[in-house]
Amino acid sequence: MDFFKAKLVIYLLKLLAKLSLKNAQRLGTMIGRVLWLGDSQMTRVTKENIEICFPDLSTEQQQLLAKKSLIETGKLFAEFGLSWEWPTERTLSLIRSVQGKEFLDAIFEKGKGAIILAPHHGNWEMVGLYLSTLRPMAALYKPPKIKALEQYMSAVRGRHGSELVPTNKRGIIRLFSILSKQGMVGILPDQVPGGTGGILAPFMGVEANTVKLISRLIDRTQCEVVSLCAIRLPDGKGFDMVFKQVDQEIYSKDLALSVAALNRSIEVCLKDQPEQYQWEYKRFKGTLVNGEKVYK
Repeated sequence: MDFFKAKLVIYLLKLLAKLSLKNAQRLGTMIGRVLWLGDSQMTRVTKENIEICFPDLSTEQQQLLAKKSLIETGKLFAEFGLSWEWPTERTLSLIRSVQGKEFLDAIFEKGKGAIILAPHHGNWEMVGLYLSTLRPMAALYKPPKIKALEQYMSAVRGRHGSELVPTNKRGIIRLFSILSKQGMVGILPDQVPGGTGGILAPFMGVEANTVKLISRLIDRTQCEVVSLCAIRLPDGKGFDMVFKQVDQEIYSKDLALSVAALNRSIEVCLKDQPEQYQWEYKRFKGTLVNGEKVYK
């Protein structure tokens, strides 16, 4: 069954790749509006997360932000065909500006390894593609739920030589090695870690299970960190690649302080375009919010 699911997904991606960016985003807008009108788990989680993270907004404002967020997520889904199936040069031609790249350049000028934080904000697939054209890099990844898709995803994400590193013990050891040799590693920092891989730290004012790995990598390799997001411009005009400096407390030897700074760095990324963050992700899974479990 997984084989046929994978074939269907790949076929749909190839169909999406026939669209222009503007038309893909129009389709994504329709997808988002349908999600908003429905009662899917994605919609419920989006509403709940926004209610938790933006308590100062009125109910009407929270609802509007949730609707905008689902529309932006719909656009992201429709853009996958472009990100994965278009020739690299055509995809990168959608980038209208690159801001703050000097922060990344400065790390390599010091002879250090670099971690690039790529939160689920804007089009994070384009971030990986863009980075892979700058210099050799490795990206930490979680295998897809549809196992038969893994080979396809590895091929498209690694088509410029990016090394895909799985989230297991061998993969983690590989990351330490790459960073110790002044290499570049891309990590999605806002995924909920499994097992003992995380500790609680504030995110948007609420305790969230947050990955410890980034802080451990910094401590062991003395690497430095920047964030990068591909911000979606209106009317299908493309994307801005925006590097930002991270909260400097991320370099603290105190794990709790370092992890809290990681979350603050993510907050800075999404501050100006909160609707482009993927609020449908169960960021507070397994934790208590106001004394109760969320995502029931």
